[in-house]
Amino acid sequence: MREINVAMIGQGFMGRTHSNAWSQVRKFFKPPVEPVMHTTCARNPDASKAFAELWGWTNSSTDWRKAVAAPEIDLVDVVTPNNMHAEVALAAIAAGKHVACEKPIARTLEESRRMVAAAEKAGVKTFVWYNYRRCPAVALAHRMVKDGALGTIRHVRAFYLQEWADESIPLIWRFQKEGSGTGSHGDLNAHIIDMTRFVTGEEITEISGAIVETFIKERKLMTGATAGGIAAGVESGAETGPVTVDDAVLFLARFSGGAVASFEAARQATGNQNRNGFEINGSKGALKFDFERMNELQYYDATRPRGVQGWTTIMCTHGGDHPYAENWWPDAHVLGYEHGFTNQAYDILRVLGGEEPVVPLPDFADAHETQRVLEAAMLSAVERRPVPLSEVK
Repeated sequence: MREINVAMIGQGFMGRTHSNAWSQVRKFFKPPVEPVMHTTCARNPDASKAFAELWGWTNSSTDWRKAVAAPEIDLVDVVTPNNMHAEVALAAIAAGKHVACEKPIARTLEESRRMVAAAEKAGVKTFVWYNYRRCPAVALAHRMVKDGALGTIRHVRAFYLQEWADESIPLIWRFQKEGSGTGSHGDLNAHIIDMTRFVTGEEITEISGAIVETFIKERKLMTGATAGGIAAGVESGAETGPVTVDDAVLFLARFSGGAVASFEAARQATGNQNRNGFEINGSKGALKFDFERMNELQYYDATRPRGVQGWTTIMCTHGGDHPYAENWWPDAHVLGYEHGFTNQAYDILRVLGGEEPVVPLPDFADAHETQRVLEAAMLSAVERRPVPLSEVK
């Protein structure tokens, strides 16, 4: 079996999820090529070495440029904060490497354009970790829409609601435009934009209105690193600094097939820990998904006799009928957050081995379409007007 040497740039929360995926994928799947966890790279040499030893990387480094240029590396996996996505990806592409990049693809539309152009010119394979496509329930929704179960789509409602970013959380990079580009918008709306584009098979053509709000304007400065989660265990001092990104972004949109849509991203939506989902209504039926119940898909079949119509809960864990499920556990022995990443690692390896993925993978060009929607929504909020996507290249 041909080996694919992987270099992962960055560690932290996403480094853990990706490391777990690369270490687990061959235990549950049979990809056409074998991933080798060759090198992990971070700023602190002691932390990088400890991380490598814990998660099974053969080498550790603090020199990401050397790591991505090394001739033995085949795939560069970018899990840094957003401000490094473009720089690392462009260096890897210039070295002829395939690239898998965390979402959103970049901080800005201009960075995203450069990444797409470079990848197309070099002819390398690119992937973006929109991992929620790999939930069996979401992949099943995609398949059902494609097979015509919903008929003509008329309404799309999407939401990504979290509550973790209260006043106790210090000024981590996710609250600073320099590091992240945007706040809840790029972090959360990006996921539901990609997910609804994926499930419907349609593109967003216009942002009809948007609103942006930052509720917590100042936060305490960090005095130490996080303990591995989004903001777990981070310490702070008495001094404060300004928050330069959004806490919540809501916008209305139109899809290419004529549907109208609403999107909502929020980090202080009390009572919602990780409510990431959608409701899609069509002429023949409807679907609902909520990641807090990620193994379930709700389906309404409007073609049945009116007297017996109602929402059906599909437990998406049956091997052979639900994507990826046959590689995991028996029926209703449910999957969790980490499985989406392992499923995506498998699809990446399928593509690198010359096979088709189980369900479509977003490359840089695909992720750029989501980036265009993010940009159009911010333009709509700032300029208080509808923004057709034709204005945002």
